[in-house]
Amino acid sequence: MKILKFGGTSVGSVASIQTLLNILKNEAKAEKPVVVLSAMSGVTNLLVSMAEGAVIGNEFTAQLAELERRHFDVVKSLLDIQHQNPAFTRLKIHFNHLEDLLQGILTLKELTPKTRDLVLSYGERCSTLMVSKIAAQYFPEAIFVDASELIKTDSAFGQAKVNMELTEQLIRGFQKENSDKMLFVTGFIAGNDAGQITTLGRGGSDYTAAIFGSALNSQEIQIWTDVNGMMTADPRLVKKAFSLPELTYTEAMELSYFGAKVIYPPTMIPAFLKKIPIVIKNTFEPEFEGTVIRHDCKASTLPIKGISTINNISILNLEGSGMVGKSGFSGRLFSLLAREQINIILITQSSSEHSITFAVQPDDAERAKTLIEQEFELELLANKLEKPAIERSLAVLAVVGENMKQTPGVSGKLFHALGRNGVNVRAIAQGSSEYNISVIISAHDLAKALNAVHDAFFVELTKTLHAFCLGTGNIGKTLFKQLNAHSDFLQEKNGIQVKIAGISNTRKMVFNADGISLDTWEDDLQASDEKADLKGFIERMKSMNLPNCVFIDNTASPKPIEFYEEAFKSNISVVTCNKIGNSASYKQYTTFRDTARQHGVDFFYETNVGAGLPIIRTLKDLMNSGDRVQRIEAILSGTISFIFNNFKGDANFHDVVKMAQEKGYTEPDPRDDLRGTDFMRKMLILARDAGYALEASDVEIESMLPKACLDAQSVDDFYAALKTEDAFFANLKNSAEQDGKVLRYIGKLEDGKVAITLQMVDENHPFFTLSGSDNIISFTTDRYKERPLVVKGPGAGAEVTAAGVFADLINVGAN
Repeated sequence: MKILKFGGTSVGSVASIQTLLNILKNEAKAEKPVVVLSAMSGVTNLLVSMAEGAVIGNEFTAQLAELERRHFDVVKSLLDIQHQNPAFTRLKIHFNHLEDLLQGILTLKELTPKTRDLVLSYGERCSTLMVSKIAAQYFPEAIFVDASELIKTDSAFGQAKVNMELTEQLIRGFQKENSDKMLFVTGFIAGNDAGQITTLGRGGSDYTAAIFGSALNSQEIQIWTDVNGMMTADPRLVKKAFSLPELTYTEAMELSYFGAKVIYPPTMIPAFLKKIPIVIKNTFEPEFEGTVIRHDCKASTLPIKGISTINNISILNLEGSGMVGKSGFSGRLFSLLAREQINIILITQSSSEHSITFAVQPDDAERAKTLIEQEFELELLANKLEKPAIERSLAVLAVVGENMKQTPGVSGKLFHALGRNGVNVRAIAQGSSEYNISVIISAHDLAKALNAVHDAFFVELTKTLHAFCLGTGNIGKTLFKQLNAHSDFLQEKNGIQVKIAGISNTRKMVFNADGISLDTWEDDLQASDEKADLKGFIERMKSMNLPNCVFIDNTASPKPIEFYEEAFKSNISVVTCNKIGNSASYKQYTTFRDTARQHGVDFFYETNVGAGLPIIRTLKDLMNSGDRVQRIEAILSGTISFIFNNFKGDANFHDVVKMAQEKGYTEPDPRDDLRGTDFMRKMLILARDAGYALEASDVEIESMLPKACLDAQSVDDFYAALKTEDAFFANLKNSAEQDGKVLRYIGKLEDGKVAITLQMVDENHPFFTLSGSDNIISFTTDRYKERPLVVKGPGAGAEVTAAGVFADLINVGAN
């Protein structure tokens, strides 16, 4: 025999009840099940509202009429007309009794726990009566069963304790007398020895199903709800949460206790004692297998089974020297709270015994504080204890699973995920069973923490990066194009999903926590009503509080640099092709580096030096492996590289520079490239990464332009001046060619000094064969002494620069 329990959403509408009946038809082919039913969805809350409103004099007539209408509409839709009147009559009797009861509460202005239980019982009694009458059309043997006559409890109204021995005798006896019937049982409600209605607490209908399952030694207890079983996390907060095929009783109880509302924790106790499997199924997807909670689970490869939460708690912290080494102190404290019915959610104590921290429901916090102050008045007066302090707006996050036991690294992975995302842990608790690690965090950080931890533990899922991008010029557009083209590859090969959560240019900005479509981002940005505001962009990025955030600066403006440190302090990684930040003051350079390290986030700027070439990474790998840089030589300007590679034969310098500008290699004013300022910034960044505390003024730059060219008032004047200097440049070119050499503008770092000079190099020099707009860099180190390590390739252009930003973004995802 099977026990089938259907929750409120399963009996909440005509369509869901039709689905329920189809499920019963399939099950009844093998053997008639016992059916346990909850109140229609929303009805219990409505009953509470009516009762509590009546106490303070509120009218309830309209709400009662709505309650009646909902039930009558279902009967009219699903019950043959000739059978409707008996159902209406029975339901009307219940509603009349309920009306009398509410009128009594209104008159007396009193709502006792006993009366409250009686009011709430009408939810289950009405729904079960209604469904049993409808089901009788298909199962003539269907009968309505009032569980208050079979489940016997004490008189602790609202949370009654079941007399299991007597209850099981009554259930077995009733089932034996009605073995040819299909039982439709009211969930949630029970009765005491005086015949008064009691209730079994939150989720009590699940408990009813388990009690019947235990009494009848059923083969299975099915809990039909509106989700696909127990999930790895709350799907409302974690979109990548997935259903678990099976759990042990212990795992399910841990998850249920810490907020997983799919099943009520006491439900599992009768099933656990008799090793009866519990199956969580979805009424609206009955073909889905759901989750089986059983005694003998197969071995799992998952490090944890799930992440559960309690969304709103308060903690009290009690500390002082009077606690140290004093036996019985904890006993006094927790006995006091137990006597006053204050439930402790979590406890943690320092090993020095100097402090105890415990979590309670927010409504209990002030009362607990007052009770402690009364109980320990003498210790407080003697300054042996500090006054208890309350912290509010907190949440509990718990990772649960039997595989955690004796598995190294679980705690490390949990705290790394939280720390990297800036989630501060207020308290930690882990039982010796090692089935659960619980942390208390800010309620504000809960969604971010859940997603970060979920990504960390369930490695078969993709890790989501939330990127906020400044700049929609050539590099920004190309980056979006590359991300869009390679998104499937990223997920399949790297396990990374990139969501662009914010975009801004100099005119507008747009945000979407679920990700801005890379097919329509330009239209979305254009349609946005939000004007560009750099400070506002940063504030929104922080306030969205998403996990694994990356700030991408694809501009060449000094303004975004001001916000890098703020991003790091908010545990947001920074990826930038903007070289202004790292080439400003040395103090700023070290502040960025140290702040990122301090907050456990990344600062990647590979494109600051050689676009997509792996120059920064190569240098850092050499340094991190203990090698020592003796000399760096480089050509790090694609513009200047192009000019000198084409300044040969009959070409004149003026025409080559003009051609470079026409091809888009130069800035609007070519002098910005030819002065060597950009080159200087790149060499300065390399020198700093190599360990030298240099400022821009320490870099020696040899100008390749005569003074008249530099002093020209406009670009046109510059070209005119350049034309008049043809002989100067022709002499340089001819001198080099006569000696079999070529002109190269080379930066060199040696002995802690940086110089950028125009040189003539022969065929023995690695820079002799440079072509096009390529960059090249040569590392001479203790290991690469005889033959330097050379990196060469395209050092300019939107495609390669965007590719470098892309690579940096993926490296953030790998950490």
